[in-house]
Amino acid sequence: MGHKEPMTIATALKLIQKNELILPAIQREYVWKPSQVIKIFDSVLRGYPVGSFLSWKVAPETVGAFKFYGFLKDYSGYDKKHNPVVDIPTDREVIAVLDGQQRLTSLNIGLRGTYAYRNPRAWANKAWSFPERRLYLNLLGEAPENEAGLKYHLAFLTKEQITQGAEDDTKKWFPVSDIFDASEAYQMAQIPVKYGVGNEAKAVEMISLLWQEVHHNQSLHFYEETDQDIERVLDIFVRVNSGGTVLSYSDLLMSIATAQWKEKDARAAVHDLVDALNTTGQGFDFSQDTVLKSGLVLADVGDVGFKVKNFTTANMARLESRWDDISTSLRIAAELLADFGLSGGTLTADSVLIPVAYYVHRRGLTPSYRVSDKKEDREDRAALRSWVLRSLIVRGVWGSGLDTLLRDLREVLRSDGAEAFPLATIEQVMARRGKSLEVTDALIEDILGLAYGGGRTWAVLATLFDHVDTRMQYHVDHVFPQAQLDARALKTVRSPEGVRRYSDELVEELVGRRDLLPNLELLPGPENIGKSDTAPDSWVVEHYPGADEHAAFVKANALPSVLPHDVDSFLDFYDARRDLLIARIKDKLQTQVRTAPTFESRRSTDIDAELGEGDLDD
Repeated sequence: MGHKEPMTIATALKLIQKNELILPAIQREYVWKPSQVIKIFDSVLRGYPVGSFLSWKVAPETVGAFKFYGFLKDYSGYDKKHNPVVDIPTDREVIAVLDGQQRLTSLNIGLRGTYAYRNPRAWANKAWSFPERRLYLNLLGEAPENEAGLKYHLAFLTKEQITQGAEDDTKKWFPVSDIFDASEAYQMAQIPVKYGVGNEAKAVEMISLLWQEVHHNQSLHFYEETDQDIERVLDIFVRVNSGGTVLSYSDLLMSIATAQWKEKDARAAVHDLVDALNTTGQGFDFSQDTVLKSGLVLADVGDVGFKVKNFTTANMARLESRWDDISTSLRIAAELLADFGLSGGTLTADSVLIPVAYYVHRRGLTPSYRVSDKKEDREDRAALRSWVLRSLIVRGVWGSGLDTLLRDLREVLRSDGAEAFPLATIEQVMARRGKSLEVTDALIEDILGLAYGGGRTWAVLATLFDHVDTRMQYHVDHVFPQAQLDARALKTVRSPEGVRRYSDELVEELVGRRDLLPNLELLPGPENIGKSDTAPDSWVVEHYPGADEHAAFVKANALPSVLPHDVDSFLDFYDARRDLLIARIKDKLQTQVRTAPTFESRRSTDIDAELGEGDLDD
């Protein structure tokens, strides 16, 4: 490994621009946040080193064994997260970056491109939630006081923000990309005049300083690896990347699959599938890791762990040959989870997707299964839904020991899942693994302590109330209005004599119970919006005036017969609803283990032998 001549930032970016400095498939994708980009430019302006870089000179005979990607210039969290594929002729060597991609991409975005990140609380699946932003430097002042220790005032801003701030005399926002375009000193000298700061010594100094650091100072130092041994390069790559955003073994799996798949582009196939799954229903947040783990499980690879020894040619070939079927099964599984009312905000364990997809795969189910009105399909979906939601309710099911659990579930589904979802057998095997779904007093107390806004809260409510059609949009609603239990407002309520109506202790008790499960229900979206802050007794009478309708609504939602009208009756209502929920929890969350047939899970070595020796060795 040798040391290359240092180069300027502009030189490196021009090599990137011409695809002479590229990325090997083993690199992960760009993950830096805008704040990290700003921090590296603050370091550049201060003349601080931005770290050394490691490159790999890839000989022509090695080029054909890998796919290569270009650096991102315009990043968007909505639809531009993936690096572009670069076709490299196999008759010339290339320079690939092994360490420094995040920093070089950040410099490329700041000096040449844009960064489109999601506006706060905006829709994750709408393009307009991700406005295009460029990096700007305020030429008239330093950064506001901040914990990051930043000196220079840098920000990613939209065109609209620049226009709206044009009258602010304390700021003159300068697009950093103008520095990259000004490759000659005379071009740099014209910038202060262009932006009307020619008489501002501090502004002129900042522009000159940034130009020096980008075009003149040779601040980027590269070490270069020339060895063509792939194992050595991978080992170097893992070691040098262990100090930044942690390299997961799924990144290695992706890189090796990309290099070894013959017919498909593994990277594109996985990314396309992740994107498709995450736009299902109201949207999910499945990761590359979840999809690749699913691939190992559905391809019946013996060991589903992210271990280098499992990333063999045989396993990658198996994964590629079954990819279309795996993709279809995962898409149907995601649609089923959406039908169960789950989304990125309520799915507390992404791994539950994997056994659902394996069940779909095992039975060869098609999208029509989701909407089939056949009695056996309705009952099967109900059993699957019950298991999914209950597994999300019990803590720890999808935590430690995940790979072992997935293997056991796969074996049950392969043996007993050809005709229907084997609910009882699955629960028995889970209990044997210490992941019982049994309803205990501790679990009941844990459930009753769930609060508004929590992911598990949705799963509990959807499981407890059979009348909820999770394919429709339901909102988690406060039975007694949240607005009437505001601490500040309660402390101002006084009797006719001027005495405070509610003591601090009582206010704390009222507010403490306001957002907990006994005061929550699921209502269709329009009903919840219309309900607003209406007292529950008045609202139910208005919407369900008939005695039978009234009684049916109260029973379906496990509500006491007497509903509260004001704050004074809330605690009695809360205690009564709590008792009703305890009975409902014991009824609806009951495990199937006691009625399960005997099932002895085979040892993993037996399973591996059945799957074939090719699963673990080349």
